[in-house]
Amino acid sequence: MRAVWLKEFGGPEVLVAGDAPDPVAGPGQALVEVEFVNITFVETQIRRGGFGPFEPELPMIPGNGVGGVVTAVGPGVDDALVGTRVVSATGGSGAYAELAAVDAAGLIAVPGAVALDDAVALLADGRTAMWLIGAAAPRQGERVLVEAAAGGVGGLLVQLARTAGATVIGAAGGPRKGEVARGLGAHVVVDYREDGWAERVREAVGGLDVVFDGVGGAIARSAFGLLGPGGRMLSFGMAGGEWAPISQEDAAERGVGLVQGAQVTPELSRSLTEKVLAEAAAGRVRPTIGQRFPLERAADAHAVIESRASVGKTLLTVR
Repeated sequence: MRAVWLKEFGGPEVLVAGDAPDPVAGPGQALVEVEFVNITFVETQIRRGGFGPFEPELPMIPGNGVGGVVTAVGPGVDDALVGTRVVSATGGSGAYAELAAVDAAGLIAVPGAVALDDAVALLADGRTAMWLIGAAAPRQGERVLVEAAAGGVGGLLVQLARTAGATVIGAAGGPRKGEVARGLGAHVVVDYREDGWAERVREAVGGLDVVFDGVGGAIARSAFGLLGPGGRMLSFGMAGGEWAPISQEDAAERGVGLVQGAQVTPELSRSLTEKVLAEAAAGRVRPTIGQRFPLERAADAHAVIESRASVGKTLLTVR
């Protein structure tokens, strides 16, 4: 089969397409003929090396999320799975390939009303967004700021917060991304690359009740300053290069609830993924797939993500 190999840590150019042995479904596994691969920002950091506990042994085939059709099953797995459209994690590696052998217990069937590429785009970002919206529980009329509002998670949060009845402020980098956020339902859009963006938020809505922080750094600090007593800040990403420089002591002093990261069990992860796919099937949420690259151009996909030029989700198209 064709696959993309990571044989040394470094820039996007270290991702090189080549041949790999076809995997075989072992006991408890299913073989998936991959059609789309989900790429996450974390994978670009792992590729560079030095990413703490996520640093893999090389050589490896990267990637952790695939969508496709089950073509075979191993011992102990129901043959009825063959032919099913599924999405699945791969266990941390092996996704950038034409075939993937995965834990059959982790397969999630894709509803008939959901396109397979949309389902793959929702695999990681969807469960994250569903967890965040549940933890923040925005209420009717509350003012909710979504950072990186044109990103994979951010775009879903804009939709979910609006559905909850909140006034949604989308913070994005540049006019193009701002228009994407507006198209997804943001009531107010600001460019956080411009000086004074936080003041413009205050002028527009007075202050904030909820902040979804996927950027970190100075952007997160400015957003935190817009929260009043009883506000909630959920910090889940570091697209800006560093985590939000805010301590629990800072938050307590302001009367703000601060959640940094999330502990999600495999059972909860599955439940959240099924829930977001059901929302997509009902037409209440849709992912933004901004970029698609063929498998052989995985390096280009990583480069676009790292350049901050990407909008929404980036997928590899395998077939």
